[in-house]
Amino acid sequence: MADLKDFAEQLVNLTVKEVNELATILKDEYGIEPAAAAVAVAAGGAAAGEAAEEQTEFDVILKAAGGSKLAVVKLVKELTGLGLKEAKGLVDDAPSAIKEGVTKDEAEALKASLEEAGAEVELK
Repeated sequence: MADLKDFAEQLVNLTVKEVNELATILKDEYGIEPAAAAVAVAAGGAAAGEAAEEQTEFDVILKAAGGSKLAVVKLVKELTGLGLKEAKGLVDDAPSAIKEGVTKDEAEALKASLEEAGAEVELK
């Protein structure tokens, strides 16, 4: 029981970047979509006749790099896996899509990371 409590405390104290990495590991290595479980639970609780039209895929759009362009370029490079030149191109061409078709949790984590670096971000 104490181990589970420690594990829960570790989860609660994760940074946005760590949550994003955890989601990627769960998806790539175990085939688990972290948001899929929450969506399935929510859909299961809805009445059979109800049409629950909730957006499940989001696009993360960089509107502007803000004051610390270099930090934003480095973060975009890290988050997307692109090379430095390609990441700089995305930032220079703002508004531009950083990631498309991601889950709500991942989109919000990306937005928070980018805003922390000084960028203006929009979710669509």
